[in-house]
Amino acid sequence: MGLIIPVKEFAERRRKLMASMAADSIAIVAAAPEKERNRGTLHPYRQDSDFQYLTGFGEPDAVLVLIPGREHGESVLFCRERNPEKELWDGYLEGPEGAIERYGLDDAFPIADIDEILPGMIEGRSRIYYPLGKDPQFDTQVMDWVKVIRSKVRTGAHPPGEFVALEHLLHDLRLYKSANEIKVMAKAGAISAEAHCRAMTRARPGAREFHLEAELLHTFMSHGARQTAYPSIVGSGANACILHYTANSDELRDGDLVLIDAGCELECYASDITRTFPVNGVFSEAQKALYEVVLAAQYAAIDAVRPGNHWNHPHEAALTVLTQGLLDLGLLRGTLTDALASEAYRPFYMHRTGHWLGLDVHDVGDYKVGGAWRELEPGMVLTVEPGLYVAPDNTDVDERWRGIGIRIEDDVVVTRDGCRVLTDGVPKTVAAIEALMAG
Repeated sequence: MGLIIPVKEFAERRRKLMASMAADSIAIVAAAPEKERNRGTLHPYRQDSDFQYLTGFGEPDAVLVLIPGREHGESVLFCRERNPEKELWDGYLEGPEGAIERYGLDDAFPIADIDEILPGMIEGRSRIYYPLGKDPQFDTQVMDWVKVIRSKVRTGAHPPGEFVALEHLLHDLRLYKSANEIKVMAKAGAISAEAHCRAMTRARPGAREFHLEAELLHTFMSHGARQTAYPSIVGSGANACILHYTANSDELRDGDLVLIDAGCELECYASDITRTFPVNGVFSEAQKALYEVVLAAQYAAIDAVRPGNHWNHPHEAALTVLTQGLLDLGLLRGTLTDALASEAYRPFYMHRTGHWLGLDVHDVGDYKVGGAWRELEPGMVLTVEPGLYVAPDNTDVDERWRGIGIRIEDDVVVTRDGCRVLTDGVPKTVAAIEALMAG
């Protein structure tokens, strides 16, 4: 499957980052290390999100170096050399030549030579940008390179005097998605929507939660999305009240709801969808009543996603609808103003209404700037996911509500005049869900 994001876009990202760096500085970004699953077996490799954003290069054991103004090329990659014997076992490697030819890097060297070459590139630069504290082993490696330069001060070497966290500059760039990034995320959203539809149509009393998880994975894989964006949640009955439930092992019971929170990852970009539906295809009156409140809250929150509104506006809109709904149904008492002020809704709704979405499912980007909620701008992508959860042991409410957990989540991109839902390919009204499951 061909890449959707072209090589020139990665080069433009590097250019933008270097334009925000000090003129006599250097940035160093390491690829994600391989991780052992158990003896002799590795976890499926997933590239570090910052490294992926700047290179699109999918191999481990690599380091990207950005050197503004370097005469022989500003973007330099250290990576594994081609090795026919190793490639026979583990697959094709790009090598330094491939990194330049296929990934648009200005210069490239074998990773085995980094200790010899990189100190010379750092020397004379006053500032190093790198992800401080992210990887203690890499911290040590960076300091070892600097120590090499410091050892030569008497011969005229100039070591850097300042270390700056790279994330402050890089993560603000990642927050604003390009047209190509949104295209990838929309495709991931469409795949995930199809997976949710498939799971809905295959839900049956007597099946188990992992049977629905298998339907999700089947759809992801069949479209070339080889990894999930996060561990899939398939929680039926009271399990839906556990926010991060991942056991996915219980039996689906007639009369229960099942909550599925799942999304695929495509070209390292995440999708994130939640739907809640009846195992037998028909909502009970109590389930429908709570569901309609959550759906109305989601519609209100999505309507608040537009330029000029701040990050917390969608959450505030959802809270108002959810709290009024709880009052109307008798799960809370008092006035809306008092219930919001006292946070009386918290036993039923204890999380935020969304998060940034991108290369990470909980993507980078500050939610506040200067102590104030960040204003929404075109290109930002977020989830909108209100919910209501009535604990099975909540004796303060009527028994008919207990053990019902509902969440509805979509991926939304801010546009110039409002927003666009990227994951609307899976139904979410009561009538549409029941019709799909009956069909």
